[in-house]
Amino acid sequence: MKCNILFGAMLLGVVTIACSDDNEINNGANNKPGAPEELPEWYYAGGELGTAYLATYNAFEQPTVAVEQSGMYQAFKNGEALFEKPFMSNNEGVRKGLGPVYIRTSCLHCHPGYGHGKRVETPTFETEQVGNGCLLVVYNPETEGYVSWLSGMPQSHAVAPFKNPLDESQITIDWLHYQDEWGNKFEDGETYELIYPEVNMPREAIYVYNQGYDIPEGSYAVKLESTIGIYGTGLLDAIPDDSLKAEYAKQERDNLMKNGLNKAFFENGEWVSQYSNGLQGDGTKYPRRYTYALSRGPLQDAAGANAIWNITNVTRSDRRYHYLDAAGSYAEYSSKDPEVQAGFEEYIAKVDPNRVYPEWWEGTMEERIYAYLTAKNLPVEMSDDEYTDLMVWHRGLAVPAVRDIDNPEIAKGKELFEQIGCAYCHRPSWTTGADEIRDPAKFFDGDELPRHPYQKIWPYTDMVQHKLMMKNDIRGGWCRTTPLWGRGLHQKCTGATTSDRLHDCRARNVIEAIMWHGAPDSDARWTVEQFRQLSKDERDAIVAFIDAI
Repeated sequence: MKCNILFGAMLLGVVTIACSDDNEINNGANNKPGAPEELPEWYYAGGELGTAYLATYNAFEQPTVAVEQSGMYQAFKNGEALFEKPFMSNNEGVRKGLGPVYIRTSCLHCHPGYGHGKRVETPTFETEQVGNGCLLVVYNPETEGYVSWLSGMPQSHAVAPFKNPLDESQITIDWLHYQDEWGNKFEDGETYELIYPEVNMPREAIYVYNQGYDIPEGSYAVKLESTIGIYGTGLLDAIPDDSLKAEYAKQERDNLMKNGLNKAFFENGEWVSQYSNGLQGDGTKYPRRYTYALSRGPLQDAAGANAIWNITNVTRSDRRYHYLDAAGSYAEYSSKDPEVQAGFEEYIAKVDPNRVYPEWWEGTMEERIYAYLTAKNLPVEMSDDEYTDLMVWHRGLAVPAVRDIDNPEIAKGKELFEQIGCAYCHRPSWTTGADEIRDPAKFFDGDELPRHPYQKIWPYTDMVQHKLMMKNDIRGGWCRTTPLWGRGLHQKCTGATTSDRLHDCRARNVIEAIMWHGAPDSDARWTVEQFRQLSKDERDAIVAFIDAI
């Protein structure tokens, strides 16, 4: 049974407890949140409004106190169902509208237990496997930009008569062993392993290539990127814009990073590039916050708001078009495909039974298919209320409190974590501002979503990009510092067999993740050198601390 134990004593004067089968988080002699003994502030990872007190399999699924205070619990649960349940290709009923092409049938496929995606352990890229949160990154190796003949988040499924843009059975992943300059060994003799993925996607796996689209050999490369945990994202959204700018300016002044800051985003104390939405919104600029590539701004127009549409291709009132490749290649070649043409009449009769769209019924079959795939006024499949509920849920996910807070090893690990420099990029805490809802897409007024004002939160991220210079690194090399809060619960919450850290899940435990930071030109090189000088007990203490927060 799903558990819900939330603490808001200073604000509510009570502890809210829902029925539970599971044990509460262990705080020492007295387990109950709000116990008389004082706990350090860093125990409350999400602040008083955003912390949940479970360390069980559903620790990432709990609503913040702010959700319940605002009377939004039912909307939260409605949004949760939209996240968890699969969308269907039917044109009526609940969660309708999947396709015509799509990436996954549900959000939960990519975010098992609401957390970081699990590592792909099969030799082929099988997205039907729930928990495989990895996406294919198909890019031009010369420009490092996405290829135009495939959607940025590549689709590998289709609803008949349409055909899969990619054939997953032909896409393979090899996990290769890597030996660092220290021979994968500490001075005291302890060893570790390092692995990284290489993806092979032959041109024959690409639908438009098989239909005649010109894709020169060697013109693209493929990497993996995993989803990250979505709990606590509403708290990160509440960090003030000027606080983000101050962190960038501080790091620019400190000049401690070998690779500096990404000058495409920030230079000489000012933003060079910010996020904006000129399609649904008015182009107002906002600091970048989300995704490894910092491609998104405020949460209301960030990865989750985008993914519920482009992962499933389910339309809503502000997205009445299909998510397809920028070149228009899929629409062009599908419209010419005899097998697609043969099945289109039956398909479109279900989509448009009343023939509201004459362009889907008149002209040649090629013209009709192309008009459907490229339409900008498609029927709305997800209602505004449903989308609002989803974002109440997205913004209202709490963060688990720190575990084993009274363990001396955890305290020692925290001290060492700060001493050797981990806390510079994995900045421990931020304080949220007034949390005024910002929406680049101009969909939300703000009052319909939960807020988390003036909370001291402990995500362990500076919200800035750095370079680790890893073997077969992330596209472009720059990667936003991933929050560490809750990551120690990954295996329990997702059912993964390993810890699955870093952008492509190459690190199977904390030690591997740390040592992947140690390349000669890595921004974290000095810190890894310090880590290597520690005793095994000291290294273990840092690992215990990271797993506890």
